[in-house]
Amino acid sequence: MSVFYIIATIIVSIASVVMIVVVCLQEGKSAGLSSSISGGSDTYWSRNKGRSKEGKLEKITIIFTIVFFIAAILLNVGLFTQL
Repeated sequence: MSVFYIIATIIVSIASVVMIVVVCLQEGKSAGLSSSISGGSDTYWSRNKGRSKEGKLEKITIIFTIVFFIAAILLNVGLFTQL
């Protein structure tokens, strides 16, 4: 086993655990969907969502998803080049 394989495996494992935890901490989107269909008005919450806890959790989810996919692709490419 190479060092690259070990590091990529650790990164994929950590990113997957963090994504699971962050997604479980997020609130459901059912209220947002119904208000968008019924034409809900802009509220203070919707305008400043990026600065709230929910907005930060969404950004963390996006970042760790990107890290997960890049590490998984690199891990897959690394495995095929060793053959």
